[in-house]
This record gives sequence, structure tokens and C-alpha cells, in this order.
Amino acid sequence: MLACKGKVRSIENCRMKPALLIFSLWTTSIISEVESKPNFLIILADDCTYNDLPLYGGKNAKTPNIDSLAKEGLTFNRAYLSSSMCQPSRAELYSGLYPMSNGCAWNHSGCRPEVTGIPQAMGDLGYRVGLAGKTHIRPVDVFPFEKIEGFDQNCVRNPTRDHDLGPIRAFMEKKGQPFCLVVALTEPHVPWVMGDASRYPPAKLKLPSNLADTERTRQDFASYLAEITYMDGQVGEIIKTLDQVEKKEETLVLFSSEQGSQFPGCKWTTWDTGLHTALVARWPGVTAVGKRTDALVQYADILPTLLDIADSGQKNLDGSSFAGVLRGKEMEHRKYVYGMHNNFPEGPPYPTRTISDGAHRLILNLTPDEIYIEKHLMGLKGNAVLNNPYWATWVRDSWDNPVIYKLVKRYQRRPALSFYHTAEDPYEMNDLATEKKYKTKIREFKKELEMWMKEEGDPGVSLDTQRAHLGARQGNHLF
Repeated sequence: MLACKGKVRSIENCRMKPALLIFSLWTTSIISEVESKPNFLIILADDCTYNDLPLYGGKNAKTPNIDSLAKEGLTFNRAYLSSSMCQPSRAELYSGLYPMSNGCAWNHSGCRPEVTGIPQAMGDLGYRVGLAGKTHIRPVDVFPFEKIEGFDQNCVRNPTRDHDLGPIRAFMEKKGQPFCLVVALTEPHVPWVMGDASRYPPAKLKLPSNLADTERTRQDFASYLAEITYMDGQVGEIIKTLDQVEKKEETLVLFSSEQGSQFPGCKWTTWDTGLHTALVARWPGVTAVGKRTDALVQYADILPTLLDIADSGQKNLDGSSFAGVLRGKEMEHRKYVYGMHNNFPEGPPYPTRTISDGAHRLILNLTPDEIYIEKHLMGLKGNAVLNNPYWATWVRDSWDNPVIYKLVKRYQRRPALSFYHTAEDPYEMNDLATEKKYKTKIREFKKELEMWMKEEGDPGVSLDTQRAHLGARQGNHLF
């Protein structure tokens, strides 16, 4: 049985006009034939800021394979996750539950031992459920995927091991049962050592507005872009393998970029460039071809969607199915998406909470008198190699560069409440919290966010502590 709570409110579309009913029934019949027990292939990048991809307006990266996938499918403009860290984001994806529900509300922590998800739920429906590449699941038996070799599991190995498509090919082409396969890549997670950085001359790059323009930042950004292109090549090979085993027509492919990269303001934050993710769906004969949707979805919705498609029955989870969006029957899904960040053990406690409707974002900083520190991005220990050497150049140059000083201050000192018009300001550089015209919307957002926290049993500040984190690691969750 699936661990559950089920509180998400979906938006129903208006009823179809009678004149369209016969056509609708006819197309539904065709789609039903195409959909019969489809396979599912989920491809995950690792620490890739969504709008560094050309598909979402990125000005630098070359991603021909992701672009090609999007031309054959449906691109979600507004897809999100609840926590911009590797382990919590995957726990949400694999369980269909928010962080407080699945228990993984911190990085390097653990899910509640009783939580179940994709392997159990899809397995019960007759699917073979496999995972290739990065795992990052704790405890290891909470999501008992069949382990598929061929892709490196270690996201910080230098360099990443060569991949072998043979094992996933064998998994895909096995007959008798439909498959549900996750291929979790390790790029572009640091260290940025894969791919050909010479394709990205630092001086020619167009840096995002939330990054300080220093020589070292440009060098590191070039290496990061090379890893994006390397990851894109893997995506192309995986898709080609699916085509070679002649399963393309009967498989729903989902590609997601996971959370933001290890640049300030992305991963480990509740800003949009941390929580906003790329999501592309290709389902031949079902999803629209080369189209985009503004339907608001998040990772907790993916498992309910798979279950809905495979079983025609909605399970009681925090997320809800957006299969209607995939089928072109619905234009909307959620009203809000929610997010949280607990900083321990990535640094001293610095809890934040957020809510977005896809166009605007409100963030609550629960400890506004503290400064933000992320130990991996800002420091090193012993003989470790600093993953992000550009940060020291930001600090160094902030003394005589007001723009860089503002970026450093923005990252380390944040107000108790901030509000952004993300649709017009995607890097959320302009805080509108004091603007009178947003007073009503801010009040509505804050009320809804606090209601979500209460429903989730989120105690706020006391969650971002060593004691709470240790309890989660040991399977003895305090909240």
C-alpha cells in the first residue's frame, strides 16, 4: 500500500461543447488503443538549471537531442520540485509525496521506512521497474528498483565512468511485461569535467543576470555548459536505444533537468532557478507534437500520472495526475506549487519556504537574522578540491564592484518575506514585497503557504536542526 495523504487540488476544465462530443469519443477510442499498458522511460539530468537549456531560453548551451525530443512531444513551461537538492527531489519524484510526507526534507537524510513508491506501485500493475545510474536513496530498500548497470552511480566521480547502453537495451527489449525505467544521469553535477569546454569560449558567453561576471565564473560556466552538452549526448543515445528496440510508439518518455546547478541562487535555494525544472513528454499518438503547455505541475504529480495511465485509477498521494494534460484534454492542472529548503547539513540552518503560481513567487525566510552559508559551494576541507572556485572571486571583487557586492549580499542575507513577478523577472532579481499593487496577492500567497505548512506538519525553524536531520537519517523522524 502506498503511503499517502492526498491534498492537491486540481482545476477541472469547462465541459466540452456538445458539438465536439462525437469527435472527442472517436479520438478517445484511438488514444485508448495507443495507450494500452505503455512503457515509461524517465531520463533525469543532475543539477541542471532549467533556463540554461535553449528549450527554456538558454543563450549558450548546445542541446540538439533534448531539442529534438521537444519537437516530437510536449514541453511543460511550468514544472517544479519541492526541494532543490538531489535526495529530496528524487524522494518526491519516486514517492508522489511532499518532503514532510515522505520524510526526506533534508539532503543526505532518509525517507520514512514505511514509504513506498514507483517500484512497488508499478510492480503491482505488472511492470518491470528499473533504475540505471545515480541512486541517492536512503534507506536503500525504501524504493527497491531493479538495478540496471551501464551508467555511473557516483555523481562526484572525476571523471564520470564511460556508459554502456547494453544493460538498458536488454531491459527495454525483454518481452512479456511493460517496463518503467529511470535513467538517472550524473551530469552536469560537479565536478564539471566531462564534455568539450573548448566549444564554449568564456569571453563569448552570455552569463545569466544572477551570476557575477568574473573571469573564473566564465571559465567554470563554460565547463558546466560542456557537461550539459555531454548530458544531452547521453539523452540522445538513450532515446536512440529505445527506437532501436522498436518500443518508441508504445513508450511515454519524460525528460527532466532536476534542480538548479551549483551556482549561487540555484541549487540549495527556494528561488525559481533552484526549483523550476525542465519537463518534456513524448508519447507518440497521444501528446501533442512540438507544443508547449503552461499547466502547473511538480514532481509529486509524476507517480500519480503514471498510475493513472497504467491503471486508470487515481491513488491517494500528495500529487495528482496530469494525464489529462498529456492527452490534450486539459489546459490547467494545479493552482500552486510549493517548496521548502532546510540547509542542515549543507551548512548552518537556514530554513525557507515558498509558493508559486507559475507567474509569481513568494518566499518566507524563517531566520532572517542569520546569514546563508553552503559549505560545498563556499568552502573546502582537508585535501578536498573546491568544486566552485569562482565563489572566491565574487568575494574578492565585491569590494570595488557594486553589482557583484549586491549578488553576494543577495545570496547570503535575505529578507523575512520576498515576492517576485517570475514571469517577467525569471532570475528574481527585483523584490516586489513592498509594492502596494501586490499587497493582496502577497497576503493570499502567504495564507496558502502557511496552510500548506500546517497540513504537512511542517514546524518551520525546528525542522532545520541537527537533531531533526539525525532522526531522519536513523528512520526515527521527529516530525
